[in-house]
Formats: sequence, structure tokens, C-alpha cells
Amino acid sequence: MDLSKVKMVVTDMDGTLLNSNHEVSNRFFELFEEMKQKGIIFVAASGRQYHSIVDKLEPIKNDIIVIAENGGFAMKQDTELLATPLPNESKNTVLNVLDTIENIHPVLCGKHNAYIKSDSKEFEAKLREYYTDYKVVDDLKDFDGEILKIAIYHFESSEKYIYPSVAHLEDSLKVKVSGENWVDISSPNAHKGYALQKVQELYNVTPEETMVFGDYNNDLEMLALAHFSYAMENAHPNVKKAANYLTDNNDSFGVENVLQSMLKAIDLKK
Repeated sequence: MDLSKVKMVVTDMDGTLLNSNHEVSNRFFELFEEMKQKGIIFVAASGRQYHSIVDKLEPIKNDIIVIAENGGFAMKQDTELLATPLPNESKNTVLNVLDTIENIHPVLCGKHNAYIKSDSKEFEAKLREYYTDYKVVDDLKDFDGEILKIAIYHFESSEKYIYPSVAHLEDSLKVKVSGENWVDISSPNAHKGYALQKVQELYNVTPEETMVFGDYNNDLEMLALAHFSYAMENAHPNVKKAANYLTDNNDSFGVENVLQSMLKAIDLKK
């Protein structure tokens, strides 16, 4: 494979670029500077809130594209590239279904704020890792502002305890198991693949020139848009099956190791 062809690098955050302590390595920031010098576009694509992603990538935030909320929102600096909100009529339909599931914690996700109920201090503590800007409200059904998705958290397993009860919503909405504890429900076009395709078109980058890293089911659509698609060693089996290549786990610099090989290939091509 000729890694020197890469013009755009796209990576998921949790389980991929972030290590188990939810940190970005200093090594990545050093590699990013080399990518920037070579004109390679970097995209962070996550189920996280926009502000949470930017906080993790603070030193380079003005030089990157951010795809947030599983593809529902994309920004380059202060410019909005994409927003795909959840249809207003769908919000309470989803919340009514969620009322029938025990031990879950729904989050309404807006562009710059998230909204939760005031019934769990334990969940609120967990939420702060993924949502730096949020408000507590009495009743989510009374909220009438624009939202991009509804994220649902279960402390044990989203795939086991949430997904079976919401799978039927896939007839009209996008339902994604986006992590061990999370399920996201959004507009049918609000996914990382749709957002990445728009970014590729905007910057005139082809799938053959795109490198993507992912670890969970919400990464599948964007992995399909890259010839250089990498599953992390710690990835969900579906992701390993879909990706063209495999790299090390997120605690062993899986992303950084491939980026270093890519930069070396570009230097050798000169």
C-alpha cells in the first residue's frame, strides 16, 4: 500500500486517538505538526460534543476540522460546515420509548449545549467527561430547542440493555451503538459517514486519498469512505471486519504508529 497518497486523516476519539485515560498523546501533537507542514487535512470525528472534542485538541483546534455528535455537526474554526438536527416530531417519540427502559440516562444534544434530567449525580459525574457544556432540566420532553441527537447511557452495556428496545426506531432514524455504554439516536443522515463525505467533497479529497481510524459501530460508515481504513486492535468485531487494515490498540499508539509510517512514506516519495 502507498501511504504517500494520503491527503486527509480522520480519526475517532474515544477508544481510538484517546488512550484509556481519555488523553491525547504528546506524540500525536508532534506528528500533527508534520502533517500540517505537508498539507494533510486532519479531521476529528466523534460522538462527543463539539466543545469536548475541542478541549481535548486545544493546541491544534484552529487547524483542524471537527465532526461532532456522530456526524450531526461539523465545524472548521468558527465556520459551520454541516448541521443535521433530529426532526422535532421525533424527540418525544424517542423519549416515550426510553421511558420504558430501566436504568438509562438520556441526553439531548444541541450544537453547543447538552440537556439532562436532574435525577442522577452519578451519571452527571460521568457525563462531564464527554460533555463540557450541559444544563440540567426538570423534563426533557418540555425542551423545545433544536437538538442534533439523543444519546443514551447505561452503566453496564448499551448493546445489551438499550439497543434491543430502540432497534425498531431504525425504520425512520439512525440508531447507533456508539460505545460500550452509549447508544445514539439521530436523523437518518446524521452519521460520521455522511459528514465525512461532505467534508471530502468540500476539500476535493477522494476515498483513495483518505485515511480513517475507528473502533466502534458508529465508525462504520466513515471507514467505508477510505481506502486506508484502520480498525484499532481493541475495536468491535464489526469494525475489524469492515476495515481494510488493523493497527495497535489505543494504549499502544495505534493511530500514531500508522501516521509515522505515512509521514515516512511521503518523505521517501520526494
